[in-house]
Amino acid sequence: MDTARPGILVMGAGGHGKAVLDLLMAGGAWRIAGVVDDAPRLAEVLGVPVLGNDAAFAGLRAAGVAAAHPAIGHNAQRIAAAARLLAAGFALPALVHPAAILGRGATLGEGAAVLARAVIGPEARIGRLALVNTGAIVEHDCDLGEGAHVAPGAVLAGGVRIGAGAMVGAGAVIRPGVVVGAGAIIGAGAAVLADVPPGATFAGVPAQNLHPETSP
Repeated sequence: MDTARPGILVMGAGGHGKAVLDLLMAGGAWRIAGVVDDAPRLAEVLGVPVLGNDAAFAGLRAAGVAAAHPAIGHNAQRIAAAARLLAAGFALPALVHPAAILGRGATLGEGAAVLARAVIGPEARIGRLALVNTGAIVEHDCDLGEGAHVAPGAVLAGGVRIGAGAMVGAGAVIRPGVVVGAGAIIGAGAAVLADVPPGATFAGVPAQNLHPETSP
């Protein structure tokens, strides 16, 4: 067994789990101890064995695996999975693909993930359990709240703030300084030119509120 590198458990055997495994394999700093999933349907993912569900936690901790990552794309489910991992005694390190770019002074919170070809600008803040997906750009001075997700190819111009649990869809573009409220959803390909209320769903070019009757 490779004991020179620290072991890490990946929680989630779906598509995002595969992306996180790819990140870890590309980086090489971690020894992947295995994958767990709430409803395991596969024996392995990218050649990494699926060890079962949460019942595997105790054995992994006893074997010296001290770190884990909640590799789940859905924001609320990722936050819930992280709570279970923390309760089991795992640390949640931030993970950065070696093909990503981090600007000077950028910070990453516990359990955050930055995937391949993503760009994080100087002094941007990526919050706890936030996800910056493949090829996304989070420019200078942006602030991503806990559990937020910036999907592949999305662009956040300078000083954008994304609230906790919000979702920015693939290829969306957000104007400098815009605030997207907690739990809001920005549709794929949207062009967001003004602030988005918490919990709202905006889509289109320019982006419009799809359900204005339910907005505060």
